[in-house]
Amino acid sequence: MKVCASLPKMKLPGQEEFEVSSACENVPTGELDSGPGSGPSPDGLSDTDRGELGVPKDPLLFIQLNELLGWPQALEWRETGRWVLFEEKLEVGAGRWSVPHVPTLALPSLQKLRSLLAEGLVLLDCPAQSFLELVEQVTRVESLSPELRGQLQALLLQRPQHLIQPTGTRPCQGSAQPREASHSEEAPLKEQRQNPLRRKLPPGAEAGIVLAGELGFLAQPLGAFVRLRDPVVLGPLTEVPLPSRFFCLLLGPSTLGNGYHEMGRAVAILLSDPQFQWSVRRASNLQDLLAALDAFLEEVTVLPPGRWDPTARIAPPKCLPSQHKRLLSQRREVQGSSAPHGALAEDRYGHWPQAPSPELQRTGRLFGGLVQDVRRKASWYPSDFLDALHPQCFSAVLYIYLATVTNAITFGGLLGEATNGAQGVLESFLGTAVAGAAFCLMAGQPLTILSSTGPVLVFERLLFSFSRDYSLDYLPFRLWVGIWVATFCLALVATEASVLVRYFTRFTEEGFCALISLIFIYDAVGKMLSLTSAYPIQSPGYPAYGCFCQYPDLGGNKSQWTKTEPKDRDDISSMVRKVLGDFSSVLAMLLGCGLDSFLGLATPKLTVPSEFKPTLPGRGWLVSPFGANAWWLSVAAALPALLLSILIFMDQQITAVILNRAEYKLRKGAGFHLDLFCVAMLMLLTSVLGLPWYVSATVISLAHMDSLRRESRACALGEPRSFLGIREQRLTGLVVFILTGTSIFLAPVLKFIPMPVLYGIFLYMGVAAISSIQFTKRVQLLLMPAKHQPDLLLLRHVPLSRVHLFTAIQLACLGLLWIIKSTPAAIIFPLMLLGLVGVRKALERVFSPQELLWLDELMPEKERSIPEKGLEPEYSLSGDSEDSELMYQPRAPEINISVN
Repeated sequence: MKVCASLPKMKLPGQEEFEVSSACENVPTGELDSGPGSGPSPDGLSDTDRGELGVPKDPLLFIQLNELLGWPQALEWRETGRWVLFEEKLEVGAGRWSVPHVPTLALPSLQKLRSLLAEGLVLLDCPAQSFLELVEQVTRVESLSPELRGQLQALLLQRPQHLIQPTGTRPCQGSAQPREASHSEEAPLKEQRQNPLRRKLPPGAEAGIVLAGELGFLAQPLGAFVRLRDPVVLGPLTEVPLPSRFFCLLLGPSTLGNGYHEMGRAVAILLSDPQFQWSVRRASNLQDLLAALDAFLEEVTVLPPGRWDPTARIAPPKCLPSQHKRLLSQRREVQGSSAPHGALAEDRYGHWPQAPSPELQRTGRLFGGLVQDVRRKASWYPSDFLDALHPQCFSAVLYIYLATVTNAITFGGLLGEATNGAQGVLESFLGTAVAGAAFCLMAGQPLTILSSTGPVLVFERLLFSFSRDYSLDYLPFRLWVGIWVATFCLALVATEASVLVRYFTRFTEEGFCALISLIFIYDAVGKMLSLTSAYPIQSPGYPAYGCFCQYPDLGGNKSQWTKTEPKDRDDISSMVRKVLGDFSSVLAMLLGCGLDSFLGLATPKLTVPSEFKPTLPGRGWLVSPFGANAWWLSVAAALPALLLSILIFMDQQITAVILNRAEYKLRKGAGFHLDLFCVAMLMLLTSVLGLPWYVSATVISLAHMDSLRRESRACALGEPRSFLGIREQRLTGLVVFILTGTSIFLAPVLKFIPMPVLYGIFLYMGVAAISSIQFTKRVQLLLMPAKHQPDLLLLRHVPLSRVHLFTAIQLACLGLLWIIKSTPAAIIFPLMLLGLVGVRKALERVFSPQELLWLDELMPEKERSIPEKGLEPEYSLSGDSEDSELMYQPRAPEINISVN
């Protein structure tokens, strides 16, 4: 690298060397870590995934670009860009940072950078312990004269300017000029520590510094790339006091355009790439560094000129693509050899090879699955209570409590009508409290909320009609039905029949969830319409007026009454926004109650029983075994009990399958056998006490899980908060059911809650549940022109006519279930639910395995047979195609309720 020999002596305006103080140099890394909590890995992989791949987890890297400006009059270093995953540019005129966006590069800048690095200085594991030592090493080249080396060192040691925006200020309203760091020795580190950007970076984060610019006295470019052996805080060089791991210097003579600026951006973008960063951290020589750059170039996507605006900024994606395919090549590098071809057979179908779930494996022993569930959940039992010590759980308790009370009152009223007062609201409250609390204490999946459900209510109505038509004593006959159901469910637990839930694919789940959601919507709308004549909306002393209510969009955290978005308010602190988001539904309910009271509306209020006694006069809490019935009816009750057992099994286990999907990232495992055992025991208890029968409530359970979502706190700039899982514990459900039981004694307070508010909760949960399943999106495609259809991944692989056929079959099954539920033939309703599995099995004769893979899921036999036989060539997903890459993207929960 040649540099001009004769140089004029020049004085740099504002030149002031800074000696990195010992306080700055020797700050422990732990003291520089920002805030509690850690963020997600920048490549979107969990620690478990990296452990399975044999790839160590590296610290998050913050990259900063300092550019040399002002040649030839007044040279100064100014921070013009920063990266973590996405790029932020300094908008000098506005005095602020741009919004994070996906960086774009010109291909020549990468090529020039490669040439400069190949001819420049590369120091790997540099032992420098201060910025001064680092500057001395990067300028220690033979082509530099002592005089030039001294002036270059003075230039590099000049303090840069940073745009540090204090908390609580609006950049667009502040000064148009960036704030300069103070020239005192202590101020730089103080301002760095006060930088609010530190809270966005997780503990252990490191920095990478890129210095780029034009120097007219250089005859040829000067390039240096340094990886420090031990990360060192380089004083005020970075805007946040992070230990620096990488340092890159790119200087050269004046050129046309922004050559060095673009090369500096190229280095920063390379370092922000997780895979390049992984490789350069382990590089041992220049060839390894260039190989990592070449690997990056092989995966670059080129946009043709004239087809897009280079000044346009690409917004960050809502979900980062997975790095599985790139990490596979890294694993081969770590292991030193390629994995066998058959080892990744299932990867082509978008699933990482995994062992079958231990909860769904047969043990071959009587009650073997139940014993394993108990052993598995016993180790988590203490944490099931400790993990509930979080404010989010308080919000979940309030929301689910109101939803559970609404459900208990609504189904209690419907049950009272269906059984002619044999059961009522008080039995509904007491049964919900007893059964729900016992289930939360003993169940394998305590996030499940037990409740009366639409299908069970239909069966109760049919059983009462049968008893009335044949002059049977209803409650004793119902007692024997419950005893037989408990017996049949225990037999299913003993024989490990719960492993059959593997055959409940998305086709069955969506059909069941859509049916339950429609029952919620139908009941809520029906109740509200029945109030229009009995309770017209008018205020005393004022003329009658009308009201038009529009249901808000389901996206985001919006309440069902007011479409407010507190999370977008910049003047509210993040903590306040989080609290408002967690309690949005509760606040909306309080707002509804307040408006009702303030306007003096004549609306029906919540009716809570004030006396603790059975609804049916003359009966005690224990049901007589026979009453006025013949003894042989205790044996005949086995026939309706068999149908109810099928319904209980389907209702309970479909809900369990939905709640325990891998997308929810549950850590403590499921308990299918234990849950069914608890339901059987509670079925026996409620039958003896004459209380309603309870089973897992799909919609309320999903709302419970969604109110306990955990999201990352520290994340990269521009990266959306990542979903970490569910706060798994037993306390929220237990408190909900205890409050439900004590609601009988809270009548003076609860009587002020308007029933339309509770119906709104019912309606919201039903609409949210049915609108979030893939079935609803495919129904919308039936009414949508092809040019307006969304770019769904399944439409890229399955012909539209086949998608419509699959949807039409699901619609026919759903319509048939609704018709049977609403007619006297509803006694066979449980068999029709079971028939959904048979219909799904029959679809294998109509659709190919590839089509079912995209439209639904493969049944266990197909999952085993396809990797052995392989797909036809036209269905192959191997290679580097776009669709093959998309197969590795993580699947979001198919059924999700946006509550909190």
